[in-house]
Amino acid sequence: MNVGVCRIDLRLPGNISLKGKRQVLKSITARVRNKFDVAVAEVDNHDRWQLATIGICCISNNSRHTNEVMSKVMDFVISSRFEVEILDCEIEILSVG
Repeated sequence: MNVGVCRIDLRLPGNISLKGKRQVLKSITARVRNKFDVAVAEVDNHDRWQLATIGICCISNNSRHTNEVMSKVMDFVISSRFEVEILDCEIEILSVG
């Protein structure tokens, strides 16, 4: 079994409240979840209204497929017209069992 984990650090430059941050993140996470059938959650910077970190996870029996899905998710977030700047992206593929 292979587990793909992606961490994306975001900056929300036009955001002025936690409520606004939650709306943007809800949009991003829902679109990623629906398009790629992966698990997505905000994992860090919960109380900072202009910073966010989302984590994405995919499980597969094929490491190549896992890497491909994680790369497509990262490309989707980078190329989409969300109201965010990408500060950092990191993908890790773990072989379990």
